[in-house]
Amino acid sequence: MELRQLRYFIGASEAGSLLKASATLHVAQPALSHQIAALESEIGAQLFDRSSRGISLTEAGKVFLAHAKVVLADLERARTAVQDFGSVPRGEVAIGLTTTVGLTATLPILAACRAQLPQVRLKVIEAYSGFLREWLQSGRLDLALMYGEEPEAGLVKHPLLDEQLVLVSGVSRRRLPKKLPLTALASRPLLLPGKDHGLRRIIDDACAPLKLQLDVVAEVESLASVKRAAEAGIGETILTLGAVAEEVAAGRLRTATLDSPAMSRRVVFSTNAARPESVAKSAVAALVRGVLRQMVLSGAWPARWIDAGKGARQPVQRQTASA
Repeated sequence: MELRQLRYFIGASEAGSLLKASATLHVAQPALSHQIAALESEIGAQLFDRSSRGISLTEAGKVFLAHAKVVLADLERARTAVQDFGSVPRGEVAIGLTTTVGLTATLPILAACRAQLPQVRLKVIEAYSGFLREWLQSGRLDLALMYGEEPEAGLVKHPLLDEQLVLVSGVSRRRLPKKLPLTALASRPLLLPGKDHGLRRIIDDACAPLKLQLDVVAEVESLASVKRAAEAGIGETILTLGAVAEEVAAGRLRTATLDSPAMSRRVVFSTNAARPESVAKSAVAALVRGVLRQMVLSGAWPARWIDAGKGARQPVQRQTASA
């Protein structure tokens, strides 16, 4: 198997036809067809369905495409790492963020990277922790900010901060006290993610010892949609303070602290233990941790910093309820 075959295969998959791919790749169509056929023969699977309208990936082709992109990306990382050894950080670094972390941290990270690492091009991907985990393991991501510090094969996790979970309500609903006992949730209509969602598992685990039966009126996976629904008074939800900071400041939502130590989420910095470091990746990793620490210590991110490598644990408090 040759690297040019992988490049030809990726180019053909993106072009949708061998004719278009040959023009883009600057290679004669017969030679392109021969190389792809040789690749299919070596793999032992048909990668494309061919028709008069062009070509499309088979199921085997879709699987192979993901791996081929990782191989070429690794080659590019290796080339860049050698070229950049001892020089200023440059090149692409792919970072994954959960949706709620991205809401709080994406802009500060981007701004800091542009100012401090101008030759680094960030690729920011937002997704659930489960997807980020898979993409880290496959090599699609260089690093990720995600929830949960449970040990996982192939991943290195560094706990960074704890976010408190709060009850979120629209201003049209009944007034909220600044703090609520966990048992108060049983009498409130709730909008929560599905049972497989990490946030829902935290909530259910916290309620289980008290045998609380929650009144979940709807399961909503979208952060934007659940906030709009709470704002409209359809029900209340449970989120982190950072996820609703903008709406609370604008007077559209209110929050109340839930009096339970179990109602918190831990943000961890994750990397693939088997992936080699690069100058750019190391620089971005240090930058991200520095940005997040400063946000927590300044109160811009209402959370508790716990990264032992960056100083003592230091809680930061912010008003958690509005009248």
